[in-house]
Amino acid sequence: QVQLVESGGGLVQAGDSLRLSCAASGRPFSRDVWGWFRQAPGKERDCVAAINWSGNIYYSDSVKGRFTISRDNAKNTVYLQMSSLKPADTAVYFCATRLNTALISTAPGSYNYWGQGTQVTVSS
Repeated sequence: QVQLVESGGGLVQAGDSLRLSCAASGRPFSRDVWGWFRQAPGKERDCVAAINWSGNIYYSDSVKGRFTISRDNAKNTVYLQMSSLKPADTAVYFCATRLNTALISTAPGSYNYWGQGTQVTVSS
């Protein structure tokens, strides 16, 4: 049974940093694409970062230069280091994995497994 479990969310002030973690279990994920998505109330779920197994990375324009995605294949874990947080970054953050491909996608429907989400709230 595949499980993705996010952690690291919380309430911070503008300008602070947070690191989200997503631990996966149930199968090896070393040849998959990992993505971090976020969804604010009333808005669509958007991809903010994604990484494939060869190290190719995507960042949305809204987080480029502030967020860093990384993966530890030995631990089946992906991270999202978030810096210079803004109130606009407030959302539920989800990790997801796209199996057996190196093609990075920003479409939520192309990902096979999802975590339960972790709330990030940035106060001004």
